[in-house]
Amino acid sequence: MSVLLEARQVRKVFHTGSGMWGAAHENVAVDGFSLCLKDDAPAFITIAGESGSGKTTIARLLLGFAEPSGGQVLYRGKDLRELDRAGQKQFRHEVQAVFQDPFEVYNPFYKVDHILEIPIAKFRLASSAAQGRQLMEEALQAVGLRPEETLGRYPHQLSGGQRQRITIARALLLKPRLVIADEPVSMVDASLRATILESLHRLHRDFGISFVYITHDLTTAYQVSQRLVVLYHGTVAEAGEVEQVIRQPQHPYTRELIRSIPVPDPGQGWIEEPVAEKTEAEEVQVTTGCRYAPRCPHVQPRCLQALPPLFRTGPQRAAACYLYDSAPPLAGEDLSAVLE
Repeated sequence: MSVLLEARQVRKVFHTGSGMWGAAHENVAVDGFSLCLKDDAPAFITIAGESGSGKTTIARLLLGFAEPSGGQVLYRGKDLRELDRAGQKQFRHEVQAVFQDPFEVYNPFYKVDHILEIPIAKFRLASSAAQGRQLMEEALQAVGLRPEETLGRYPHQLSGGQRQRITIARALLLKPRLVIADEPVSMVDASLRATILESLHRLHRDFGISFVYITHDLTTAYQVSQRLVVLYHGTVAEAGEVEQVIRQPQHPYTRELIRSIPVPDPGQGWIEEPVAEKTEAEEVQVTTGCRYAPRCPHVQPRCLQALPPLFRTGPQRAAACYLYDSAPPLAGEDLSAVLE
């Protein structure tokens, strides 16, 4: 079974401050992340976590928009940094992106047709204007839009949901093997989120496209994904089959995330689990130990001393927590076996 895209123990460090203006500081955005996406086994995987957990950095690494400080991102077995021009073009053809803000990808001086015409021309998808028009109409219909109500308009004349679905249609034009969707519904009205998510899931189901869906919203993750990876400060806290992770969370951070979802009862608050207060001493030690330790109600001394590995807690479950140290630890790249 061939591998389309793979991240191997990827690490990304940002450096801030230096020289006369202050001491250099390292910010580890992603630490030891691994993921494997098979070419002939379409998957729908969600990467979830709060702001600052490293989700968008992972998306940029997978798309080749950022280079890893350590580890590798491989496209069909070749490091993204070593692809020649033909390899880069093929990568852009097969791996597409849908971003958070549907308005940023549009030039307000051009009609929305423009962002659909660019990939058709660049990748020579049509031999005539009529064929190009047909491709655009088919792509729009695939995401639930009517071409006669969409084409010929300017971005400001369409809703946020329509603009976002056009960007999905743009990705679909290339018949990609993988779409990386970074918070694709976070800036869309709540009433339209379900429609857009259904469009993504239908493309996965009907066209065999793999998706890496990146979100802070576990509710939408539960709706569309098969597997779930929960991030905390750049490391994987928990991973596994989405139903199991949501209904029976193992890592204390995952439990906190789920308990912070509002109960569906007007006038009621959030269900929250008490967390430990972060102390200055713990803030210093957390760089070498579990990053969640300062907030964890189950913290132990060893949590502050060494980062726990991912323990395989079931056939399709893994949690990076010493509460499960009786289970066998996973090598980083073996996370893919949990997500199959």
